[in-house]
Amino acid sequence: MKPLFAALRFLSILPIPQSWASDAKHLSHSVKFFPVTGLIMAAIAAGFVWLFSFLLPQMVVASMAVILLAAITRGLHLDGLADMADGFWSVSDRQRTLEIMKDSYIGAMGVIAIACILLLKFACLSSLGEDTLWRGILLMVLSGRCMMVLPISLFPYARKEGGLGKLFYETRTVFNAVWAVLFVLAAGWFIAGLAGIAAAIASVLVTIVFGFYCKWKIGGVTGDTIGATCEITEVVTVLVMCAWAVS
Repeated sequence: MKPLFAALRFLSILPIPQSWASDAKHLSHSVKFFPVTGLIMAAIAAGFVWLFSFLLPQMVVASMAVILLAAITRGLHLDGLADMADGFWSVSDRQRTLEIMKDSYIGAMGVIAIACILLLKFACLSSLGEDTLWRGILLMVLSGRCMMVLPISLFPYARKEGGLGKLFYETRTVFNAVWAVLFVLAAGWFIAGLAGIAAAIASVLVTIVFGFYCKWKIGGVTGDTIGATCEITEVVTVLVMCAWAVS
């Protein structure tokens, strides 16, 4: 159970005592529990949306949901997205790109990336019907955490000097990727039927394409690009659900 607690401590602000999972070994073994962690976080977010949908207009609930997701993750994945955008879209040199991504300051590209991703989340969630909003939140959050497993399992780590993301590579295996894909596909079916399956498949495809792009750009993935994967696939998931609702 300690790797699960380590995943919860790392990916969320849930009050998990440090004594339950304080060892780096527990964190290195936590990747296979990312989908379960995603399910827990998704249930919290969906419950929040379901409760407030009785009290407030849908646009307000959607905006509160976006804020909640940023808060419950400490902005961890948004920070990774911003660092990735600053590095990838500022220069072309591999080493310089990695240096920019490691810098704690945020640049114009990072700000633009965060603004775009939050705007898309809000627009998609507020466009879903009242009876599907909580389903969209549930699958979106779950998909993001499942898809973080794929780059760790399938692509090399880009930093030779190591980093926080390198810790997850100590126990990586392709079976973790298979488990994450099966988990999100099954969840997609149970949550939203064919629309959920379509959204899950789209998130898997986008994750793999983005992983190859990262490999081409910087030679692999980093903690920042893994976090960016979460944010990107969250948006892809609700975009597909919106498109399915319109068609």
